[in-house]
Amino acid sequence: MLVGTTFPSTHPTGLSSGEGADVIAKIETFRVLPRWLFVRVETSGGTVGWGEATLEGHSEAVEGAFEDFRQRFTGWNVDNIEDIYTSAYRHRFYRGGPVLMSAISGLDIALWDIKGKKLGVPIWQLLGGRVRDRIQVYGWIGGDKPSDIYEQAKKRKAEGFTTVKMNGSESLGWLASPADLDATVERLKEVKSLGMDAGLDFHGRVHKPMSKQLARKLEPHSPLFIEEPMLPGQIEELKKLYAQTTIPIALGERLFTRQDVRPYLEAGCIDIIQPDIAHAGGISETRKIALMAETYDVGVAPHCPLGPIAFAASLAVAASTVNFVICEMSIAMHYNVGDYDLLTYIKNPEVFDVKEGMVTTLTGPGLGIEINEELVRQVAVDSKDYSWRNPVWRGEDGSIREW
Repeated sequence: MLVGTTFPSTHPTGLSSGEGADVIAKIETFRVLPRWLFVRVETSGGTVGWGEATLEGHSEAVEGAFEDFRQRFTGWNVDNIEDIYTSAYRHRFYRGGPVLMSAISGLDIALWDIKGKKLGVPIWQLLGGRVRDRIQVYGWIGGDKPSDIYEQAKKRKAEGFTTVKMNGSESLGWLASPADLDATVERLKEVKSLGMDAGLDFHGRVHKPMSKQLARKLEPHSPLFIEEPMLPGQIEELKKLYAQTTIPIALGERLFTRQDVRPYLEAGCIDIIQPDIAHAGGISETRKIALMAETYDVGVAPHCPLGPIAFAASLAVAASTVNFVICEMSIAMHYNVGDYDLLTYIKNPEVFDVKEGMVTTLTGPGLGIEINEELVRQVAVDSKDYSWRNPVWRGEDGSIREW
């Protein structure tokens, strides 16, 4: 056989399934308020699974990827999740990145939901069983540009949260005023005065000249972690910051595969990895990222400022992951305005109740949530022309700033 010779696939619809196999019959996407993209997969046997492929500000691009998925995966055996995942990732020459991985995520989560429903067990049971009964979560306070921190933290405490996350700063230039850094410290102190823990999200807004000053000022006040203190990709700079502070460093929402995460683990420059299950290949890849991180003694804190499907999927991984730390929960987040929030599209909102800073492990089959399909379809029609976009920031001099 000549090197490089290829032959037509003997499995145009995946691995041989046998007569009567349950196969993918329909794949649908729904763009719903406030900024989420839900995925519905129906099998030939009538089982419906839900996934979430939200990529904030880029829903149209992800929807385009699903046009390809419909053509490729209709007729594939729904039980072969790993085969479908691997084909979705490897059977196109260009792979990875936020758009394609978010689309894969939505499909993957829906397939796990289907498998759990067919077997009558929660997804975590399929991942080796649970290692915890309750899952620690944190709520958001403060908005894009943090303000009114104390009162919002008090409200979160009354709602059952013991930990919150807030943006650490407004937009910053390469060199910021020391007053901006002092304001960050004061906000942290306000939350800590309530007996709560706080993570600080810098969203990659801080440049190298300021990051070391910021870490030094924050360290005496013990934030739970600092998130994206620099932009992803700056591994050497993160290594230097890591050596200068005892504050746990977290990042990962803009990393989408094990290959993306690996350099950070090998560099020893992070303490917590934050894969977003709606961006990082769904349950299949997020689970693998978590297992890889465990070998480096790095904790996993799923990033999830998204909808109920992504949150439920994150809880399933958290329940079965030894090195899980804490999970983001978007209820009443500043993006979720009006009538559309984390609980809007589910019929059993009680499963997300927060008590003593934790959510009880979900025990229903599949994801453990019941989607209000009628409402999803209605909102998707009403908001079909709506596209959420992140704010665009410029400094006082007119130069572009990181959001």
